[in-house]
Amino acid sequence: MISSIKLAPSSSFASSDFLPKTHSGTKLRFSPLPIIRNGQQQSFNHSISPQKPLYITLVGNFAFSTKTQKRETECKAYEADRSRPLDINIDLPDEQTRFEAAQKLKIGIYFATWWALNVVFNIYNKKVLNAFPYPWLTSTLSLACGSLMMLVSWATRIADAPKTDLEFWKTLLPVAVAHTIGHVAATVSMSKVAVSFTHIIKSGEPAFSVLVSRFLLGETFPVPVYLSLLPIIGGCALAAVTELNFNMTGFMGAMISNLAFVFRNIFSKKGMKGKSVSGMNYYACLSMLSLLILTPFAIAVEGPQVWAAGWQNAVSQIGPNFIWWVAAQSIFYHLYNQVSYMSLDQISPLTFSVGNTMKRISVIVSSILIFHTPVQPINALGAAIAIFGTFLYSQAKQ
Repeated sequence: MISSIKLAPSSSFASSDFLPKTHSGTKLRFSPLPIIRNGQQQSFNHSISPQKPLYITLVGNFAFSTKTQKRETECKAYEADRSRPLDINIDLPDEQTRFEAAQKLKIGIYFATWWALNVVFNIYNKKVLNAFPYPWLTSTLSLACGSLMMLVSWATRIADAPKTDLEFWKTLLPVAVAHTIGHVAATVSMSKVAVSFTHIIKSGEPAFSVLVSRFLLGETFPVPVYLSLLPIIGGCALAAVTELNFNMTGFMGAMISNLAFVFRNIFSKKGMKGKSVSGMNYYACLSMLSLLILTPFAIAVEGPQVWAAGWQNAVSQIGPNFIWWVAAQSIFYHLYNQVSYMSLDQISPLTFSVGNTMKRISVIVSSILIFHTPVQPINALGAAIAIFGTFLYSQAKQ
């Protein structure tokens, strides 16, 4: 290594300085680089030469100048000044915000699809019940069609089959019981009264949801939530007493359906926690188990002989279109419920009930227009009050 030494003007040395002094306690040190003390480089006056050899010197023989030069280097090209902000404004996307926005959009698409499929189902279901007034068989066919669709999807690998165990089916059993009761009760209601009246009564589902959650699950809600139930209950009552074609069986069917579906939603949310089964496959398993529960009751209540006679009568009156009506109501029933359970994957049971109630606006309006249902102004006012109460409820829940 080549070293250079720059001498101060006051420094002088003789040839004897290169020899060790026996009387001095100083030690020999190699000085290949300029001496650095306290982060400062000592300066020498001798010119720097890369050709001079390595010198051996004794520390202390040089009289260094007391004046030192402090060198400061600012390297703006390679080192940023952290004390000052960047001049370039770069908007870094908030990943959490983007994720939440995507989730809201996803749920919105689920809700829109759910409502559209539900409208189509209700139209075809009412057409079938008008020509074939056997709600137990109609309900059974809906579950059977959905179960068959999912079995074919699993067999052809269009959808991945769920991995279930005995514990899963045990947890699913109360959900299936509630689903079966709610499904049959709603179908019975629509076989006796207008579709619009059934859904006006079923718009009171948030009230049932809050009451069940409060008294059975111990959940508490803000005061505005309880106050929002008043217009819901009052509007449903006003619509019921002013209904032109009021039927107690139809009214009770809608009320029982409300209560059963609230329990179904609560049990479903609990059963889906910690499970690897998706919402789509969860509802498929639910349909199959409900089908097993419903079939023997449908046979006992109505029976094959009644079904055969009613089927022949419907085909003779409607023609081949009746078969299409039955197929359509069964297919769309499964599809709208399947999408609703895909929504339930993402939201709470109460939010699900709110979405289920808001969809009734489109169902009520479409059924009145298609079936030319006579509606009195006071009856329409009751429906509007109930729906407005549901809106207040959704706002109070936020």
